[in-house]
Amino acid sequence: MGKSIVVTGKGGSGKTVLSALIVKALMERVSGTILAVDADPNCNLDRALGVAVEQTVGSIREDMIDEITSLPGGMTKAEYLAYRTRECLVETDRFDLIAMGRPEGPGCYCYANSILRQVVDKLAKEYDYVVIDCEAGLEHLSRRTAGRPDYLVVVVDPSVRSAETARRVVELTGSLGTPVGQTLIVANRCRDGLSPAVRKVLQEGNLQVAAEVPEDENVRALDDAGESLLKVPQDSPAYRAVRQILQQAGIAEAG
Repeated sequence: MGKSIVVTGKGGSGKTVLSALIVKALMERVSGTILAVDADPNCNLDRALGVAVEQTVGSIREDMIDEITSLPGGMTKAEYLAYRTRECLVETDRFDLIAMGRPEGPGCYCYANSILRQVVDKLAKEYDYVVIDCEAGLEHLSRRTAGRPDYLVVVVDPSVRSAETARRVVELTGSLGTPVGQTLIVANRCRDGLSPAVRKVLQEGNLQVAAEVPEDENVRALDDAGESLLKVPQDSPAYRAVRQILQQAGIAEAG
């Protein structure tokens, strides 16, 4: 199985932007295959990566919930599930993407999350790198939808609430006994560093910032225009910081 990189944190902290920049860095710094997983029902990672999602895991939820009385070609339910979820896969020359999406009709996300976990577990074995952009909050960690990450990237913006979310994320993974290879606390959109109040919250949770990603006008302009973040220049400050994070974590080589 390849290396999994799970990106999580408070809503609005910039998880999707960092996930897209991680995918870009992997595309340019490693030779293996890459799977991007949009585990947020709002589905923004596809736009950040410049591709279009036509089907999501959530869109097939009703078919999975309703009893299937006749399956094509004598397929088992497991085979049918694998077939339908692979229809959701967006393939490109350098990376593939699968999105969870929002379940149709009434009901909770539990079943869709269960499907996603099965899909990720199976698909992850076929890729060298898996980047998962998690939903805001702790749902995917508490339900273990995100699996067992080799790298848990916890994004913190310059706010106390974001730092408190980061602390809860780390506490939750510990209480669940979720094996994590490395936990990386990444401060995002930093202009003058983190405030003393934010650093105090992190220190209370024994969390050390592994890296800071600065505010970047190149990224902001592309994001505001709905353009692919894969177009960000090589000398973009935020992108340089992400490359350095992967290098220091031993995920990608320097260059």
